[in-house]
This record gives sequence, C-alpha cells and structure tokens, in this order.
Amino acid sequence: MKGLPICCFISRQHKHPFKRSEETMENPQLTSNNGCSENLNQAANIIVNHDFSNGLHSWHTNCCNGFVVSAECGDRGKPSSSSRSGGNYAVVTNRTKCWQGLEQDITSRVLPGSTYLVSACVGVSGPLSGSTDVLATLKLENHGSATSYMLIGKTSVSKEKWEIVEGTFSLLAVPERLVFYLEGPSPGVELLIDSVVISCPSSSKSESASIGAGDDNIIINPKFEDGLNNWSGRGCKVALHDSMADGKIVPQSGKAFASATERTQNWNGIQQEITGRVQRKLAYSVAAVVRIFGNNVTTATVQATLWVQTPGRNDQYVGIANVQATDKDWVQLQGKFLLNGSPSRVVIYLEGPPPGTDLLVNSLVVKHAEKIPPSPAPVIENPDFGANIITNSQLDDSTNGWFPLGNCNLSVGSGSPHILPPMARASLGVHEPLSGRYIHVKNRTQTWMGPAQMITDKVKLFLTYQVSAWVRIGSGANGPQNVNVALGVDNQWVNGGQVEINDDRWHEIGGSFRIEKQPSKVMVYIQGPGAGVDLMVAGVQIFPVNREARFKYLRHQADKIRKRDIVLKFSGAGSSGLSGTNVKVVQTQNSFPIGSCMSRTNIDNEDFVNFFVKNFNWAVFGNELKWYWTEPQQGNLNYKDADDMVALCQKHNIETRGHCIFWEVQATVQQWIQALNKDDLMKAVQNRLTNLLTRYKGKFKHYDVNNEMLHGSYYQDRLGKDIRANMFKTANQLDPSATLFVNDYHVEDGCDTRSCPERYIEHILDLQEQGAPVGGIGIQGHIDNPVGPVVCTALDKLGILGLPIWFTELDVSSINEHVRGEDLEVMLREAFAHPAVEGVMLWGFWELFMSRDNAHLVNAEGEVNETGKRFLALKHEWLSHARGQVDVKGQFNFRGFHGKYAMEIDTPSKKIVKTFVVDKGDTPLVVPVEL
Repeated sequence: MKGLPICCFISRQHKHPFKRSEETMENPQLTSNNGCSENLNQAANIIVNHDFSNGLHSWHTNCCNGFVVSAECGDRGKPSSSSRSGGNYAVVTNRTKCWQGLEQDITSRVLPGSTYLVSACVGVSGPLSGSTDVLATLKLENHGSATSYMLIGKTSVSKEKWEIVEGTFSLLAVPERLVFYLEGPSPGVELLIDSVVISCPSSSKSESASIGAGDDNIIINPKFEDGLNNWSGRGCKVALHDSMADGKIVPQSGKAFASATERTQNWNGIQQEITGRVQRKLAYSVAAVVRIFGNNVTTATVQATLWVQTPGRNDQYVGIANVQATDKDWVQLQGKFLLNGSPSRVVIYLEGPPPGTDLLVNSLVVKHAEKIPPSPAPVIENPDFGANIITNSQLDDSTNGWFPLGNCNLSVGSGSPHILPPMARASLGVHEPLSGRYIHVKNRTQTWMGPAQMITDKVKLFLTYQVSAWVRIGSGANGPQNVNVALGVDNQWVNGGQVEINDDRWHEIGGSFRIEKQPSKVMVYIQGPGAGVDLMVAGVQIFPVNREARFKYLRHQADKIRKRDIVLKFSGAGSSGLSGTNVKVVQTQNSFPIGSCMSRTNIDNEDFVNFFVKNFNWAVFGNELKWYWTEPQQGNLNYKDADDMVALCQKHNIETRGHCIFWEVQATVQQWIQALNKDDLMKAVQNRLTNLLTRYKGKFKHYDVNNEMLHGSYYQDRLGKDIRANMFKTANQLDPSATLFVNDYHVEDGCDTRSCPERYIEHILDLQEQGAPVGGIGIQGHIDNPVGPVVCTALDKLGILGLPIWFTELDVSSINEHVRGEDLEVMLREAFAHPAVEGVMLWGFWELFMSRDNAHLVNAEGEVNETGKRFLALKHEWLSHARGQVDVKGQFNFRGFHGKYAMEIDTPSKKIVKTFVVDKGDTPLVVPVEL
C-alpha cells in the first residue's frame, strides 16, 4: 500500500538540465557514458516503482525532501541516452549531509544466498563544479545489534549527464530490515534518480521453473503436479489423490488434488510457506479450488488465512477470504491480502471445516493483484429528481396499480394527513397537498401481507431514491408493531425504511434505497404488523433525490455555524501608513475533528501513516483497545499494540477516541468471561475498568463505555440493570477528563426500530436518571444510500438532548467510486452543517483494511480513488483563504472557518508573519498584529 502520490502534488514547476534528444528517443539501444540503457532485465526487478511512474510510491527520503518531475513538466535539459523511465525522474533536495538520499525497504524481496545485480541511472543538479560521487548502499538492521552498511557501487557524476552506478551483492542471511538507498553528493547538491533495477536472474529462472506455470503465482507446485512438494499439514496430515469416493471425486483441473485429513481442530488444514516470495505493501489476489468430504458434513466454511510472524516474534493471523464449500462440487474461494510490515515468516493455509471432515484442495494461486480500472461515473439520463415513481399514489383511481401481497383485502378509506411527511417535504420543498385517501388492508394472516406495486421499469440504476409514506395500524395489536416499506429485488429483500407504532396515530415512515445491478423484477410493498392487525397506508412516495441541490443548502448552513468574522487589527510603529498594503491569510488546518479508524498493523506501513497524519486529526483503534484484544485469556494482558498506536498519535498531535471499554453484544464477549459466575464477572468488569483507564488516564479524549446497548444486553442480563450506569460512573471516577459516550448503529437511517432516535433518547435519559455521566452521543454511521433529510431528521431529534453528537464509525459502500464518493459527501456535509455534530470518524479508508467491501478511499497499494478525491476536495473546500488590503482603520476583515491560520503582510520595512487560531464564537474575533 502506498500513500498519496507525491507526483500529483508538486507545488512548483522544477526544470533540471536533462533533456532527451530526438535521436536518443528513437534509438533505445544506444548507451554511452552519459546515458542509461533500456536493456537491463526488469522482469525480475525487486524494486517497486523503479521508474517513478507512480510518484514516490514505495520510496522514502532520508532526512531530506523529494518529489517527482513528470514528462509533462517541460524542459528537461541535457540528453540522457534512452533513460529507462520513459518520462519521470526523482529529485532529492534540501540535502544537508552526504548520506541523505532516497531509499526503499527490500527486506521481503531478497533471498539468502542469491546474487543480485544493481543498476541505477543517476544525475546531479545544483551548486556543483566538476563532479561528485553517487553511491548505492545497503543498510542492514537487526534487533539488538548495531546497524551495518554495505557499499554496492559508486560512480562519479557531473552536471548535465546521466550516469550508471552498478554493483552486486549477496547475503548469507537476510536481516530483520534491509534497506537499499542512493546517497553521496555534497550537501546542497540535488540527487536525481531516473530508474533503479535490482535483479537476480538465476533465482527468477529457478523460481519460474519450480512454479511451472510461467506466470507470477508465488505458490510453488500450485496444482500438485509435483506431488506434495512444498506442501504440509497444519496440525493434521495431507495426502495426494487422483480420485476419491470410488471415483466420484476427481480433480476439477489437472491430474491430482490434496486432502487435509485426520483433522481435530477447525484450524487444521493444508499450508505452504511463502516467506521471501511475498512483498510488503503489494496487494495479492488469492484463488483456491476447494471442497469437503466425510463425517456426514454436507456444507462447511473453508477459509484462506495467513500466519505472519513479525521480526519481534509476534504472531498475526490475517483472514483473506472464505466460501461455503460442499461435498458435492468444487467451489472457488477468492480474496485479497496485503502485508504492511516486513515479516520474518509468512505461511498461507486453508482451514475451516469441523473436525473429522477432510478439506480438499485442487489448486491455489497467489499472485500480485491485477489493478482493475475504476468504473466511470454513471450517466443517468433524465433523472427527473423529485418525481414520484409510484402509480396512483393519491388513490384517485381507487386501488388501481396496487395489488394485495398475500390473501389480504385492499380498500380505500379517507381521513389520512393532507400534508407530506416532514422528511419528504424537506427534500421536495413546495408540493401539492395529499388527497387524504389511504389504502386500508384487512384480513392479514401474515406479517408480510400488505399493498404492493411493481416498479421494475421505473427504477434507474445508481440513482438514490427516498421513500416516504404515512402509516397507521388498526386495533388488536399486542404491543408495539414494526411497519416496513420493503422492496423485493429479484426475490432479495431490501429495506426501504421502517417505524415502530404503539398507538392509533398516523406515523411518518422514511428511508432510502439504490439499485446498482440491473434487476429483472422490482416490487415495493408495505408490511409489518402482526397477523390480524389492519394496516393503513397513505401518500406513498418514492422519488430520486437531487443531492447537489441539498449541498447548496448545506454550504449555506455550514457557513453560519462553522465560520466566524475575523478582524486583523494592526498596531505599533508604522501602522498608520499601512492603508492599502496587501495582506494574505491562509488557513492551515480546520479545527473540525475528522478522524479515522486504524489498526496496529497499519502503522507498519509508512505510506498509510503519511496519508493518515496529513488528512486526519483524530484516531480510533479498530480492535486494539477492546477487551477481547487486551485480555484474550484471563490475566494475560496485551496492551503493547494500543501503546504503539497511542505513541504514534501523540507524536503527530492526533487526538484519540477509546473504543470501547465494554461491548454489550454477547457474540463479542470472550469465552473465559462467559464462564465466570456473577461475583467473578463483577470483579472482572471492575478490573477491566481499573486496568484500562488508569493506564491511559488523560490519553483518550473519549470512551465508548458500553458499545451497542440497544442491540445487546449481556452484562445487564448477567449483572442487573444498574451495571450500565455503574460502568459510566466508575469510568468517570478513574478518568474525569474523558467524555463518556453511548454508541450504536442504524440510528440515522430509518432502518432499525431498535435504534431509532426515539429509542436512543429514551435509553440516554434512562442512563442519566440512574446517574450515568453520559457526555456524548455516538452514531456509528454504517449507512447505505444516505439521504440528507433522513439523516438530518435523526440529528435534529437527538440534538434536543444538548449533548455533542459524533459520527463514530462512518463508512459508505458502492461498487462505483463516484457514487460512493457522493454518499460520503452527503454524510460529511450533513455532519458539518449540523450544529449538534462535533466530529466525524471514518471507519477506515484503506482498501483491505475496512470492515465493508467497496468502502475505501485509497486503493490497496496507495492510489487515491474517486471517493478519496471527493473527500480531499471537501477538506480543501473547508479551508478559508483571504487576500486583500488593509483599510483606513488599520484593519483587515474576513470570514473564515474555525481553525489555525497564517497571516503575511509586507510593510515598507519588513515582512511580518503571524499565526493565530479562530475558535467558535458569535462575535467577531479581533486578532491584534503588533508591527
């Protein structure tokens, strides 16, 4: 994985004295002592991004600065006979020491005993007369030992010439960390690097032969053509077969397959070590053909997993993918993975079926994942925003267009509301009044029975539709009833919104949906009350929403609540004559908290860290603070991962949220806790609070005290109702500086009556009545197809409590990056424009390290996708810059977002630079500037 491509963000145009002549470009075989050859073997090159065609991806400057000049940057200067890159080259600048240069970690790509050929095309620029040396060097690091260095090669370079630095190296043992770098020119001289090749022809030839397929599969003997060579059992035995079950099971392809047999644990399976063949920060695709056999098991989960041992000898397990395998047919398992760090060992294995069941494998392929071009932005002709696609919504033509789903009866009644429900009104604005007629559904014998309508030909792909209706239930209900607007999309159920009803009033129901694959049938229907309960439905509206129109409104709202008037007041000697002097103000950081989830393994990836610290000012840990992580077995405490992450955040002045102290959902509670009796469980809960909050006192600004209490009740069921409030009270006593949050999901989208705003409010008030110091409301924000007014309505309701609201785990998902980016923009703009919202945390942003598929902003190897570009553009929009002149009062006035600023003014005698901070406030902020 790599960070933001630096080549896309060159702040100034650099011209260096290297220009290719037409003769050179037409003759790629030409080499000379001032040129570089095209013919070096790059097929086995272990250097990633060797020609800087992807910016500085995988390269890192060593205590200096660097950037990439592309072919489009203009004059390149002196000819450089057929430089291999075809366009780009790197410039290493601001060098104050000879050893400063450009480096790349090659630990996982070097095999012990192999000889490697090194060739780099280099140049220099800047204050230099004559020539200077450029060196190719290896840095070898081992824990507990002094760092050592190995000189590979050296060449003399003068300005206006490209030169080759060459050499070889071979290592008997690969160190824990091996870094290749280029260095050498005198301080102040810029080092130019056109391309780097490190190849090992003998090893690439032998590996290709052993793999046998001539492709880039890093699995050796992938189809068992060489028996079980390179394969072994993981806690079990493996056997080779050409058939099984009296010839009923034969290979899907090839001549043989393997079985993992005599399995006594789910994790037993077949494995292969891939250490040295897998590279860090590269995405790999995995495909395996599998099935199961024996023990009367007909279906079971088969999973591909990585076992990774770090240089510190810590074990990590990375789940790659799983599939439901059967005893009838071969099935394909597919997935992807990426390693952030430099592991000591890596083993891939297949596991999963219950003990006693054989796991069969026909083939396994692991190769560098193909980069799939993103889908273009969908072109939607005549979206007709706001137009209702429901036929006869007003029931002017009785029930025509509607039909009963099931053996129920439909009739038309009158007396329903004449106005649109509020959420629809917010989207549609002025609209004709409703007719007051409703569909009355009687003789319902199943909960799913109700009025239905086919809308197959009216739904357009990738359009987001808002759903709205008035609903009411008849008498005879036994307790609260859920009413749901549902869609049947090719027999798959899609939630369009739901509401809980416990009286005889009309209730608004609102939600949304989107369809991204062409369906053959789409049916909308209203369902929900128990059998025998009448259902009444009025004013059903399904219409595509105009998000851009909503964005204009939100920009205006954000201007009112996230900006402040600022007055720069100049005083001191010479201030009287400043009128008309130019002033420039640049906002360097918006203070609105926008953070993201991260994991411990992410911080081993420099590119991930670079993107994170540049674009987020808050962090939350995905798993590393949860109880099952910090104490997997009773008394076996593991805080090292969290300690490492806290240290990184403190280093970069990033605030942190503590997620979470407890998790109320039973499935998340580790087995040793569930085995405790009531008294011991109470002691364990107290120990957890004491251990966690005393260790990190003052380090986490927030804590999610007991996660998802609307969806789980494990601790309450075991320890009584008071336990929830007591968790808050004790946490507050142990760390009074931390704001204590409730945290739950489906609060904002109308999809779940258990966590609707009304339920959430009751829950919070109940905790407060018991004395719980609830300081904040967490809305997770795992949302599908967000619609602004639906989200805003939930925020308005929760805002009545007067507590700060945070989106704590926001993610959106769409197979189309443009649509996904629009979804994310909807959520961020709604949050930023709402006065009750005080922060947003994304639940990750990097591909392969998110809990939802098709939710990432940055692709696995570091390319910012269309969603990420939308995110960065929005952050840029929320920075205020101003230029102007000092007025006759010696002042400069502007309006800007809250955050950090830098001001610059050139007086006749000197340039003055001042930084200042704009906090929230209703009155203008006067910033004194002393000259």
